Amino acid sequence: MALSPHVPELGALELLLAVARLGSVGRAAAELGVSQPTASARIKGMERQIGVPLLDRSPRGSRPTEAGRLVVEWARQVVEAAQALDAGIDALRERRDARLVVVASLTVAEYLMPGWLLALHAASPGTAVTLRTANSADVAGHVLAGEADLGFVEGPSTPPGLAGAVVAADRLVVVVAPGHPWARRRSPLTGAELAATPLVLREPGSGTREVLEMALAPFGGATRPRLELASSTALKAAAMTGAGPVCLSELAVMEELATRRLVAVPLAEGLDLRRPLRAVWPAGRRPSGPARELLTLTRGSPAGRPHPDRSATVHRKVPKS
Repeated sequence: MALSPHVPELGALELLLAVARLGSVGRAAAELGVSQPTASARIKGMERQIGVPLLDRSPRGSRPTEAGRLVVEWARQVVEAAQALDAGIDALRERRDARLVVVASLTVAEYLMPGWLLALHAASPGTAVTLRTANSADVAGHVLAGEADLGFVEGPSTPPGLAGAVVAADRLVVVVAPGHPWARRRSPLTGAELAATPLVLREPGSGTREVLEMALAPFGGATRPRLELASSTALKAAAMTGAGPVCLSELAVMEELATRRLVAVPLAEGLDLRRPLRAVWPAGRRPSGPARELLTLTRGSPAGRPHPDRSATVHRKVPKS
């Protein structure tokens, strides 16, 4: 049921209550931060709207008429209800703003997100975070569907329908077990050799697979993989058991390379396996609240600094969960 056109707006009712309480239009105007002429005009407009005089005015001030006292009482109930609604909305917003749902590609989730979330907890300990993992294609789908406040993907470009910002730099490496013939080779591995070799790879849809396939496209494209596995942990285990050469993020194998459980194969200069890591969100809607705070933290962290060149070794520490 629509309200009658005789019902005043909430601001006018607040002004009437202030006049009844303070006994003066001028004092009510000062309290509400408006000029006295504006307040007087609003009261007169409300009287015309309702159809009865609401105030008796005199040099000593203003006080409600008999009809005005009734309207003041009704107005008080309306304003109190509006204040309760306002408080409830604030509570809902605080609950929403204290929660953050993030979906991240496996590499980002395993090797960068723990450190970022520790920094977010230190800055905003009241924020409750839910972290989900998926390959980069599925991350984009979750963000587009509104199932996450912020996503993190690997790959050469921002997925369609999303906006994004580069938050870290990474590169792919080809690793083998110490007993593999490539572990002892001195000449760099060419793009043609890598394209012709059955590799152990991530599944289609992963950012790692996308970057590798784009890098090998000028060399005829990657041959059919020996194995397709769904996580960096599985890829590393396959490489260490001699299943074949593996291509995966340098972030994922830092410890294994340092302890010589895996060996990085030198790559020819023409084979560029660098990639950006991006935060993504729906196009046209900038992150806000905890999502914006996390985005700021990621872009200011050591992990967000790109490699000085493609031959440099990654020196940043892998965050521990």
